[in-house]
Amino acid sequence: AVSSNAHNAKMIANRACDFSPPLSTASPSGAFATVTIPNFYFFSPSLNPNIIPHLPIIRHRSSSSRRLLRRLSFSRNETQSFPQPFTANSASHRTRTFVEHVAGTKESPNQTIEVYDFGDLESARNDLRNVATRRVETDVEVREIEDLPEEWRRSKLAWLCKEVPSHKAVTLVRLLNAQKKWVRQEDATYICVHCTRIRENETGFRVYRWMTQQNWYRFDFGLATKLADFLGKERKFTKCREVFDDIMNQGRVPSESTFHILVVAYLSSSEEGCFQEACSVYNRMIQLGGYRPRLSLHNSLFRALVSKQGGPSSDDVRQAEFIFHNVVTTGLEVQKDIYSGLIWLHSCQDEVDIERINYLREEMRKAGFEESNEVVVSLLRAYAKEGGVEEVERTWLELLGLDCGIPSQAFVYKMEAYAKVGDFARALKIFREMDKHLGGATVSGYHKIIEVVCKINQVELAESLLEEFLETGKKQLLPSYIEIVKMYFDLGLHEKLEKAFVECLEKCQPNQTIYNIYLESLVNIGNLEKAGDVFDEMKNNGTINVNASSCNTVLKGYLDSGNHAKAKKIYELMSLKKYEVESPLMEKLDYILSLVRKEVKKPLSMKLSKEQREVLVGLLLGGLRVESDKERKSHKIMFEFRGKSQARLILRQHIHDQFREWLPHSEDEDIPLEFSSISHSCFGFYADNFWPNGRPEIPKLIHRWLSPQSLAYWYMYSGYRTSSGDVILRLKGSVEGIEKVVKALRAKSMECRVKKKGNVFWIGLQGTNSGLFWKLIEPHVLENMKDHLRPAYEAVDHDRD
Repeated sequence: AVSSNAHNAKMIANRACDFSPPLSTASPSGAFATVTIPNFYFFSPSLNPNIIPHLPIIRHRSSSSRRLLRRLSFSRNETQSFPQPFTANSASHRTRTFVEHVAGTKESPNQTIEVYDFGDLESARNDLRNVATRRVETDVEVREIEDLPEEWRRSKLAWLCKEVPSHKAVTLVRLLNAQKKWVRQEDATYICVHCTRIRENETGFRVYRWMTQQNWYRFDFGLATKLADFLGKERKFTKCREVFDDIMNQGRVPSESTFHILVVAYLSSSEEGCFQEACSVYNRMIQLGGYRPRLSLHNSLFRALVSKQGGPSSDDVRQAEFIFHNVVTTGLEVQKDIYSGLIWLHSCQDEVDIERINYLREEMRKAGFEESNEVVVSLLRAYAKEGGVEEVERTWLELLGLDCGIPSQAFVYKMEAYAKVGDFARALKIFREMDKHLGGATVSGYHKIIEVVCKINQVELAESLLEEFLETGKKQLLPSYIEIVKMYFDLGLHEKLEKAFVECLEKCQPNQTIYNIYLESLVNIGNLEKAGDVFDEMKNNGTINVNASSCNTVLKGYLDSGNHAKAKKIYELMSLKKYEVESPLMEKLDYILSLVRKEVKKPLSMKLSKEQREVLVGLLLGGLRVESDKERKSHKIMFEFRGKSQARLILRQHIHDQFREWLPHSEDEDIPLEFSSISHSCFGFYADNFWPNGRPEIPKLIHRWLSPQSLAYWYMYSGYRTSSGDVILRLKGSVEGIEKVVKALRAKSMECRVKKKGNVFWIGLQGTNSGLFWKLIEPHVLENMKDHLRPAYEAVDHDRD
């Protein structure tokens, strides 16, 4: 075996394109020696795919030191086998193995077995034990604890192996981080291997992930392969994919078993997107790895493709063709259901490839398979889409000749074929034949005949068919209602349309399509008020919601009626959702958008009035915020009113009116609790003095700006009167800033007390001081707020007067 491996290494070394670093070096003590042959990997498609891409590590050990290394057994029931060369007979051998698995018994080589099943995931899983025989795996070898020379390392490693599986992810990382001083890659590898031995594969993955983040870590292909395989077998496809990607990022090609297990893990999950990932890994397995998957994997992936929910797309057809191509080119047996499924996928496309379908039928005939009922129905669907009445009638006779019963879908396809050529009477006659063959029309039959009748605008006939459909008590009425509503819209029958819309809401779940038709009808008749209500209902209902079509419909109505304000709101919503505005409407929007741009530029030439400046000082002392851009060239004021009392409502309305020209234009009559000004350089003075570093500060010259009006707005915005009738003012800033404010109040003959609570200071004016404060600010307090803010001392004096 050693000479054979050396011969292979010599052959591959001539064409090597990269070398991986040796996995181990010789021990200086001479107890054992390891000779590592580098791994070679190729990406050129011209190389022979039968060449084994990875070579085993060949180890020469002295007889006295062989006990130092023991091969890790990852599964108690796992048996070692020598790799078998891939030959032309391997495909037939794998096919017989799959047939024996499905049939349950071994058959003689001369006996023909016909299998009408794709195989399933279970067969793919069972084949995993044979995948390893297709290539030579890189071994993972670790020292046992008792073979380590240092006693302290043995005890610590044994303690870690005991502790690690019993902790959760965060605690585990902390535990390993605490051992960074002595843990080496060999130690971490042993811990990871120990976790896989005791079937704690997820814990082993966490240890592996911690290893990869250390500066001493060197990639270990064998460890990564085994760990990915174990995680995939437990259907933990997310973690398996992470290890898989680690291998790929190292420029290495994962082993065939890793590819196989990851595909099966993805197929075993019902989560969204897993099937697409399974196809992606399968494609890379063949195109990048050059592997030849077993028949069960092809069949499992094909079955998942055919049985996936939703109509098959063109991408599904391409993937199915790729699977079919790989099965054929590798000499595997193409089963009957593979042909049937591929024909079905082609027949479901909007543009049917009849030539490809006929080729597949011919291949089926050569393989000795008879066309089943499903194949004939697929042919009927394909011919009906092209309007080939003659082919449809011929296929219909073939379906009758199978004597397997006529599926309800066959009637639907036949009706569609005659509807395409304009023979609607014949389509209606076929619909009535469903009573004879099936004992009554099906739901799909009603959907198709109502669609056919509505296209020729037969109002009375369509209404009678819908009434007949309702009397059957069958569900899924929505498609028929949509066709009826479309017909009413085309004929301009708005009253009937509205009646059908209301009736549909009573019997079916809300649907965006029928809402859009009703919305467009309202806009066409000029009922914009009701159209706006329906649009708001759609926008607020998560099961319906709006789309680009509904937005364009309402936008057209507002533009045509000259309601520019509402048109602007719809345009802003479309911009937010990134919906495209129809080109005719965009031309009409130019005028409105130009007005909006002028409106934004208008405040740039304005200046704050003296009253506005004093109001801002008082509000900023009370906690008003200023936001600046990164370069601090433009700033905006953030007005916030937390309370919902009557006094807060009065102040909010007053401030909104006082700074109206500095606020963005809005048609909303309700004033929100929070609103902001436009960005402007005029607010730079307040940003530099009150919010210099994005935090509230008290300016050094605050004593110059504490005018009676500023104090009044400070009190109205963040002050209040206590139950005892004193005045309390709220203030944020540094201790030095608070001292400046206190000195400024004392300069106005008002003594005050300061109390700190958290990062907020409270300045209290009690007794006569509150009266002096009120006498100073009263002329600037809003009339409707005086009763809420007047201190008790002033009230007593007022009564005496």
